[in-house]
Amino acid sequence: METLRVKRAFKYRFYPTTEQAVELLRTFGCVRKVYNMALDVRSRAWTEEKRRVSYAATSSMLTEWKKEEDLAFLAEVSSVPLQQSLRHLQAAFSNFFTKRAQYPRFKSRKKSRAAAEYTRSAFTWRDGRLTLAKMDTPLDIRWSRRLPDGAEPSTVTVSRDSAGRWFVSILVEDAGVRALPAGDSAIGIDVGINSLIALSTGEKVTNPRFHKRDTARLAAAQRELARKEKGSRNQAKAREKVARIHARIADRRRDHLHKLTTRLVQENQLVVIEDLPVRGLMRNHTLARTIADASWAELRSMLDYKCAWYGRELVVVDRFFPSSRTCALCGLIREALPLGVRQWTCEGCGTCHDRDHNAAENILAAGLAVSACGAGVRPQRNSSGRAVGDEAGKTMAQAVGAPPPRAGRRQTANSWKAMVCSTG
Repeated sequence: METLRVKRAFKYRFYPTTEQAVELLRTFGCVRKVYNMALDVRSRAWTEEKRRVSYAATSSMLTEWKKEEDLAFLAEVSSVPLQQSLRHLQAAFSNFFTKRAQYPRFKSRKKSRAAAEYTRSAFTWRDGRLTLAKMDTPLDIRWSRRLPDGAEPSTVTVSRDSAGRWFVSILVEDAGVRALPAGDSAIGIDVGINSLIALSTGEKVTNPRFHKRDTARLAAAQRELARKEKGSRNQAKAREKVARIHARIADRRRDHLHKLTTRLVQENQLVVIEDLPVRGLMRNHTLARTIADASWAELRSMLDYKCAWYGRELVVVDRFFPSSRTCALCGLIREALPLGVRQWTCEGCGTCHDRDHNAAENILAAGLAVSACGAGVRPQRNSSGRAVGDEAGKTMAQAVGAPPPRAGRRQTANSWKAMVCSTG
């Protein structure tokens, strides 16, 4: 059984002393200040002089900033988190230039994540106790789970969320990740709203809707927050109460997704899922809250790295593949299928389909074809780069060069594998 060496971050909650909390809050502020100053310098250099400023140049600037009288407080905290913030800014610019992200934005004291990253030279790890630079005592960490045997932290990230909770994330190299025994089972997954996922086996996992469960509590806490005087201590307490409710919702949702994705990866060798444009779907104001509550993007992210860890194969079917409108038995494609229609009858073979189950079966069939022959499940596009009208409903056969199915033409979903192999 193959053993992988992967880098894993183990996140724990800890309770700092008053002195540690003060030191960390100062560090968070300095990290934010350095990041914003470096971003301002790099933006001005390009806007005014068309000149790029490198990470090395900003690192030299940091040394000079510490010597200035009004910025002397930068020298009072550990230098490592400040250097790491400059590296994070460099990574943000690299992602922007390669068109993987938008232009870096300034960090806000109220809205940005309060965090500081320490590399190996800025903390001490001895006998399972973690002591950060500029601190005399180790952190009081609640070890909710054990670190891998013999693990040595390479990076430590300390953060504080809006609910006032303190966390430490310890990055280690885990040599205990082993690929699961190979099997021949495969599963197709269709994500939804009423049912979080529908599987090709016929199983449906109900959407827990954690946000909806706490809607009344959240609304009451937000009304209480709105009545507080701005800038008062009571307003800060009320804001933290709202944040705790949001944190509870997020924790429960994440726990549910971890358990669900782990089960799917453990039970199936091949996992097939549809590539949904979550960002575009979130623009629908009537569905945005429900889609965010379902957290489809996090579901796919978990499947992605867990399949890589445990020797499973993840196939992502193109978003324009008409999985819901295609009959899984005869291959006939309906012209339209409104979102409110949850069951429909095929005009070709007369089969009554459950919308979600039928889509999951088609997604599985497409994934099996890709896994067997390596063909892509991506319909042809028009010159504008976007599939429209009938072109958006092309089947996988057209993606690999086979003739499209016509009205009344019988083509079972299970034959996609043979079709792709013969044409690919």
